[in-house]
Amino acid sequence: MTREQVKEILDRVLSWPSARQADIARIVEVMEEQDKSPLRMSEQDATEVRRRLAEPNPKTSSFAEFSARLRRRYGV
Repeated sequence: MTREQVKEILDRVLSWPSARQADIARIVEVMEEQDKSPLRMSEQDATEVRRRLAEPNPKTSSFAEFSARLRRRYGV
């Protein structure tokens, strides 16, 4: 993407309602925080994440899924 294309997008953003402008500002702030983080994902890790996301019937559950299953089953 060229600088000119970025400027065009930013000009459009300035015409948005202030709440939406705040949303995009927060997204940019999060991206900046990520760039400052020393944590990095290797290509091997990224490949594993993509593989797990693509698996239709995972053999493991996320914590949120596990908790929801407990609530449904045991009312916990």
